[in-house]
Amino acid sequence: MKQVISFFICCIAAFTCQAGSSTTGVAGKGYTETQYPIVLVHGLFGFDSLAGIDYFYGIPHALNKDGATVYVAQVSATNSTELRGEQLLAQVEDVLAISGAEKVNLIGHSHGGPTARYVASVAPELVASVTSIGGVNKGSRIADIVRGTVPEGSLPEGIAVELAQGLVTLINLLSGGSELPQDPLASLAALTTEGSLAFNQKYPEGIPTTRCGEGDYVADNGVYYFSWSGTSNFTNALDPADAAMTVLGLAFDEPNDGLVGRCSSHLGKVIRDDYQMNHLDEINGLLGITHLFETAPTTLYRQHANRLQQQGL
Repeated sequence: MKQVISFFICCIAAFTCQAGSSTTGVAGKGYTETQYPIVLVHGLFGFDSLAGIDYFYGIPHALNKDGATVYVAQVSATNSTELRGEQLLAQVEDVLAISGAEKVNLIGHSHGGPTARYVASVAPELVASVTSIGGVNKGSRIADIVRGTVPEGSLPEGIAVELAQGLVTLINLLSGGSELPQDPLASLAALTTEGSLAFNQKYPEGIPTTRCGEGDYVADNGVYYFSWSGTSNFTNALDPADAAMTVLGLAFDEPNDGLVGRCSSHLGKVIRDDYQMNHLDEINGLLGITHLFETAPTTLYRQHANRLQQQGL
C-alpha cells in the first residue's frame, strides 16, 4: 500500500513540475506577463492564506515566475455579493495606487466570480477583464436546497449560522485575524438561483441570455469576460474532499463540479466547461491533489494569463 501511495505522489509531483515549465510570451515578454496586474478573488468561506496555505494553492507563484504581477484579495468569507464587491473595489483601488497601473484583471472563483463582476459593473474604468472560475453566475442548486429546507428564523437555521460563524472565526484567526464583517445568511441568499438572478438584473454584463449559452466577450462597458469550470466530482482517491463533492453533486440534474452546475458557471467567452475537476480542484486544492490525467490547474491559470497577454490585457 505504501508503494502505491508513493507512486501516486510521484505522479502528482511529475505533473506539477511539467505544468510549471517556462515559455516565452509576446515580443519577448514572460509567458504570463500581462499588461495589467492580476487580482485573484476567493469564494465562500475563502481567505488569502490560511495557516501558511494559499486558497489559490501554488497559483500566484505559478503566475509570478514568468512575469505576471499578482495580488490576492481578501474579502468577507461570508456576506452579500455587493458588500464583498465594495471591499474588493477598495482593494483594486489600492492595487492601482501601488502598481501605477490603470486597470486590473480580476479572476474570481465561486462567489468570487459575481464579486468581481460587481466591481467591473460599477467601476468598469478600473477593470480590463473578469474571469469566472466555477462561478455562481446563475445560482447554485446547493444554496437553493439549503435555503428551501431550512426555514427562515428556525432553530436549525440558527444552529447553521452559529456553525458558519464559528468556521469564519477560525478562518479569520488562522489567516491573520481579519475584522471583515460576516453574514452567512446574506451569502446564502446571494448564491441561490433567486438571489443570483436578481443580482444579474442589476449587473448583467457577460451573463448569457440563454440558459446555457455564452455571454458577451466584450460587454458594453468595455470589459472582457471569460469563464471556465469543471464537471467532475470524484477526481482523486487521495483527496479526502472528493467524497463530499461527490455527495453534493448528486443534488444536480446537470453536469457539475459539486457545488456549481455547468450552465451556471458560464460567463462571457466560455473557454471550457467540462474539465475533470471539482469545485476545489479549480483552485488547485486540496494541496494540489487533482486528477492525474487532466491539465494541472496551475497550467490553466498560466494559459489564461497568456490569453490575457495575447489580447493586450
